[in-house]
Amino acid sequence: MNASAAPAANTATAAASPPTAPSLAVLAGQAGNVPLTRVSLAYIEPRFKLYLRFGEPARTLQLDRWRRCAVFLPRAMFCRIRWQANDYGTIRWQLMVMQAGTPLDALQRIPGVRPGARLLLHAEGDASVRTGLERIDAIEALGIAPSAVSPAYWRTLGNRLAARLPLPEYTAERHAAWLAGKALP
Repeated sequence: MNASAAPAANTATAAASPPTAPSLAVLAGQAGNVPLTRVSLAYIEPRFKLYLRFGEPARTLQLDRWRRCAVFLPRAMFCRIRWQANDYGTIRWQLMVMQAGTPLDALQRIPGVRPGARLLLHAEGDASVRTGLERIDAIEALGIAPSAVSPAYWRTLGNRLAARLPLPEYTAERHAAWLAGKALP
């Protein structure tokens, strides 16, 4: 009788305790032992910001007061922004939309992204980054999460920005077509 009461007590205790973030070993097991993508983030108030604009990391680790590490599962999309300044103002502004990959994917080596990622959009400079941020805001205004947008759209946007051509709009119809195509086998 005591043996059957003990598991019930443990179940009640487990249900009452708050859920904790899964360990990296557990996350790696969920991904089928696929290496996770680790993205370095930093914040030094007057000089340097390296942060995520969008993306849903499986876990974020606080390394110290200034640095964090976001961990992404394969195929997750995210946007990292880099801003640097000196005594005279902004010296670098960069926006990158990336997709975490698997060992079978062709990945690009990007500083601060281990082991690498598929680079979908790369914008450098004030005007290009502002335009990219405006597009992200427009997508969010449609009620669509930017991390759920078609990778082909981000590639097209990056190529059009680089070529200084008119930028395509991301519409609800385009998103519905992407989701329908993704659902097909």
